[in-house]
Amino acid sequence: MKIAVAIATADAAPSAFVVFRGIEESIEKAAKLGYDGVELALKNKEQVDVKTVKKLIDAYGLTIPTISTGQVFADLGLYFTAKDPKMQAQIVDVIKGLIETAAEVGAGLVNIGRCRGFIEPGDSYEETEKRFIDVVQRMLGEAEAHNVSIILEPVNRYEINYINTQAEGAALVRKVNHPRFGLMPDVFHMNIEDPSISGTLARFIDITPYIHFADSNRLAPGWGHLNFMDIIDTLRAV
Repeated sequence: MKIAVAIATADAAPSAFVVFRGIEESIEKAAKLGYDGVELALKNKEQVDVKTVKKLIDAYGLTIPTISTGQVFADLGLYFTAKDPKMQAQIVDVIKGLIETAAEVGAGLVNIGRCRGFIEPGDSYEETEKRFIDVVQRMLGEAEAHNVSIILEPVNRYEINYINTQAEGAALVRKVNHPRFGLMPDVFHMNIEDPSISGTLARFIDITPYIHFADSNRLAPGWGHLNFMDIIDTLRAV
């Protein structure tokens, strides 16, 4: 088990859920604090200089496990379930670009959080799911070609109205049924939506390559009331 810390560019919007801002200084800080790697929170591939990032990662002996995409939704306003074909084309291009960046920096994963979209007024769950699957399938060939997986993060009902629980996310992953599409739990959201964090993690561990840790108040582990030793013991056991 390895631990990374989420970082973003210095100009990332306040809505970006990251620990540190400023790519170069954050990589150095993460290394000095003893992390194994950094998760890059990006809104498009143009935000990072790949050569510089790779040089720093190598110099400090870190890895980049994943690229996360919260700003694609929060800053760019793009999402998979949009009815507008132009927006669908835009987000396909953006995510494909981040898949390419992930491959270039050695990250094997690209996270899909709120940019998976939502159930729009007047839409059914089935219509929303069909649009989501249609869009994600347009990216999976690119993911496979670059040896990168797309991972879906269920988000709690107070932030979005589509794919809130791990069971819903797992059902969608299995419906898409592609080796490059998986599940990405976040224990903060699980604390709101799932009956048992440890039990649910164990239930879907076969499709879970990566997990977000944040405490019950979305601060650092230990600053809220989640039992992280139980969570870690479960992960080690499975």
